[in-house]
Amino acid sequence: MAVRERPKAVSLTEAAAERVKALMAQRGAGFLRVGVKNGGCAGMEYEMAYVEAPGPLDERVEDQGVEIVLESKALLFLLGTQIDYEISPLHAKFVFNNPNQTDACGCGESVTIVPVKEV
Repeated sequence: MAVRERPKAVSLTEAAAERVKALMAQRGAGFLRVGVKNGGCAGMEYEMAYVEAPGPLDERVEDQGVEIVLESKALLFLLGTQIDYEISPLHAKFVFNNPNQTDACGCGESVTIVPVKEV
């Protein structure tokens, strides 16, 4: 019986992967960790941080030639998310295209996310 490949929890666009590669090359070691936290007017905010090593329950995701880690408590909020990197004349930022996001505040800094009910 063939083992079916497990789908990735999140994916990265080529632009996001190139930016992560550049950021991690500057740091020289460690990982980029993605999570969510309570905050903002819509209830939650995405967060990214450098960590030396993944936590024991963190999910490791490899896509587009880079590896990131997802905070374990944020996993159900992030499933199916595509992370992009966008550059415009006024900003450069990571953008989360999350199918679990139901709302966002006017400034775009906080979001409402519902956890995945069926995995």
